[in-house]
Amino acid sequence: MTFRQALNLGRPLLLDGAMGTMLQAAGLPVGMSPEQYCMESPQTLRSIHKAYLEAGADLLTTCTFGGNPFKLPKNMDVFAFNKRMAEVARQAAQDAGRPVFVAGNVGPSGQFAKPLGPVEPRDLIAAFAAQIRGLAAGGADLIFVETQFDLAEARAAVVAARQECDLPVMVSMTFEQGVSLTGSSPTIFAETMQNLGVDVVGVNCSLGPDQMLPVVSELLSVCACPVMAEPNAGLPQLRDNVTVFPLGPEEFAQKTAVFAEQGARILGGCCGSTPQHLAALSRILRGMTHTPPERPQWGGICLTSRSQLVRIGMGEALVVIGERINPTGKKTLTQELQEGRFDAALQLADEQAEAGAGVLDVNVGASLVDETVLLPELAQRLIGRLPLPLSLDSSNAGAIAKALPYCPGSCLVNSISGEADRMEVLGPLCRDYGAPFILLPLQGAKLPVRAAERINIVERLLERAAALGVPRRLVMVDILALAVSSKAEGGRQCLEMARWCRSQGLPTTLGLSNISFGLPARELLNATFLSMAVGAGLTSCIANPSAARLREAVDAMRVLGGHDAHAESFIASYGEWKPAGGATPRREGGGAARTLSEAVLNGDKENALPLLEAELAGGADPFALVQDTLIPAITEVGARYERREYFLPQLIRAAETMQAAFAHLKPLLEANRGQEQRPVIVMATVEGDIHDIGKNIVALLLGNHGFDVVDAGKDVPAEAIVACALEHNARIIGLSALMTTTMVRMEDTIRLIRERGLPIKVMVGGAAVTQAFADAIGADAYCPDAVCAVRAAKNFV
Repeated sequence: MTFRQALNLGRPLLLDGAMGTMLQAAGLPVGMSPEQYCMESPQTLRSIHKAYLEAGADLLTTCTFGGNPFKLPKNMDVFAFNKRMAEVARQAAQDAGRPVFVAGNVGPSGQFAKPLGPVEPRDLIAAFAAQIRGLAAGGADLIFVETQFDLAEARAAVVAARQECDLPVMVSMTFEQGVSLTGSSPTIFAETMQNLGVDVVGVNCSLGPDQMLPVVSELLSVCACPVMAEPNAGLPQLRDNVTVFPLGPEEFAQKTAVFAEQGARILGGCCGSTPQHLAALSRILRGMTHTPPERPQWGGICLTSRSQLVRIGMGEALVVIGERINPTGKKTLTQELQEGRFDAALQLADEQAEAGAGVLDVNVGASLVDETVLLPELAQRLIGRLPLPLSLDSSNAGAIAKALPYCPGSCLVNSISGEADRMEVLGPLCRDYGAPFILLPLQGAKLPVRAAERINIVERLLERAAALGVPRRLVMVDILALAVSSKAEGGRQCLEMARWCRSQGLPTTLGLSNISFGLPARELLNATFLSMAVGAGLTSCIANPSAARLREAVDAMRVLGGHDAHAESFIASYGEWKPAGGATPRREGGGAARTLSEAVLNGDKENALPLLEAELAGGADPFALVQDTLIPAITEVGARYERREYFLPQLIRAAETMQAAFAHLKPLLEANRGQEQRPVIVMATVEGDIHDIGKNIVALLLGNHGFDVVDAGKDVPAEAIVACALEHNARIIGLSALMTTTMVRMEDTIRLIRERGLPIKVMVGGAAVTQAFADAIGADAYCPDAVCAVRAAKNFV
């Protein structure tokens, strides 16, 4: 029996429980990584696998959570380690005497991919590929990508799995307050993973069963694939100087079994769970028959960024794909692209976002331009600047291939036609990256005027896509608008094509302005034809969202189609509309920054320095700019982050913008007032812990709030942390830990400071750290995020 066959059994499958706490109980030495310990003591690992099998586990997770090149010790071979760990689990599974599946465990790398972080996406994919290659060679039955907190990294791991093997893939993300660390909702995560064709979508860690229930419900509401749930045994508490999870086996089992009643197919335990927890859950599940939930049916495409999802299909509001980032007919944009500059492109992006575009089409196809260089570069700038999904538009397949890895979710590819080999090149790329694409009914030199000709081309292209394993959920058809000035029947044939696509459940788009080419009053023709096409089944259009008549038609259709509840948005935008001349709708936010404060708030690093220079040229005092403009702006960014209006990408970009502005002002400040004495903070990840993303984010934000930050690194012993603080005359130490097995080391530093009577305050934070834990170890402040860390540090000085 294969894993995919087992998913169709009449009962839920049981995944094993926590590994780190089991290894710790078995004698894992302080400071030694679980990976190194298991390589040296495979018999201990085998005994843990056996305990979970005796508890009733159907899936064994390999001890490879940190088995990627970014986390393994440099002297440890990635392939050999992962292969060996899979072999140990494989042997335990074979000894069980019943079907048991080995889940090759792939945890987070601890890195962010560009443009959010420093790592090239292809390097991240290559790192996961090296790990997965070993897991597959060692006998894994599936690849289990777990505890992911960033959509781009989760996608990179899936892409790597597809490159290296044909094993089933199960992907699980961790959520707090309804979103991942970088701002993705469960729905965004699930739809992105389904575009990638994963076999199972799930949630694990961070939450106990009660807190996880809304997340599981949301996943079940959007997933056509099976859903997995792996809660912690409650939230960690410190008792007698030991980290414990409060839910006992029976209570954990009763609460977790609810997920199976809702329709989850795979259940397990994360932090704090033991074989006893799994045995109790197994007893409840044993008498439970699984009734598959009614799976949601969706006949359109889903485009995603980290924080936004756009559905295009019947039953949804018409989506406008902004067309203006295209050098055709734009002299300034063409010249800038030829010079490798993006000022005009970014301005066009801001204007279209402000005008209400749902997606941004990005085309850099000017003469004397290397699209394979410029398209990835501009895509990165746009991803860092705006939350909208992108449409990568190029006739150069190589440019699309280079740009696609930088898009963190499911972007749109524009387009795949019947041109020789274009489907064979781009189809597999879209399949592997989960990128929906526009199917263009063009083949050969002849332009298909009649709908029947276009339908014939679309049907042949769909057959070619299916043969390549490209799922139908990635396809959107361009119904091909031809100029009615030269083809009088062009409009009617286009509408007929829209009706056929609707009958086939295919979402549609068209280049709207083509219909009116060569005629006067083009905006009037475009808006009128758009309304006709939507009535025939059109679900999106590629157009200028700033065109007043188009915007009016789109907003009116939203109201009339039931997509604007109580007409609230329409009333807000058109309250002062006049029939004679119309009115440009009032829309809040968006656009290029007009002031230095806006530049920080929007994370507009490109415009921050010119705005700063303008302020200085106007006689502004550098110190006043810092105190009255920059600091209040970054403080407001922190407030928006706490209100969940901003997420981590916006926080980081705003901090980087502030950092660039302050670096520009620093020589002027020192020239006017001398070297400024800033309070010093030492930041460190505690001994035994090699995770430093959270620490680095805190350090970035502290630097923007007037602190000199000394980064002591990761896996740092308490003695070295205190010595670093004394060397730099620091009066504050910030300690970070991700794992429950290492957060207890925080107390070592605090104890050392108290024993020596040093006037140093200690603030602590990390995924598993709680206020109760911080109080128990005597920390001076608990900081659940970077904004709280800034507040605590300011209170200390």
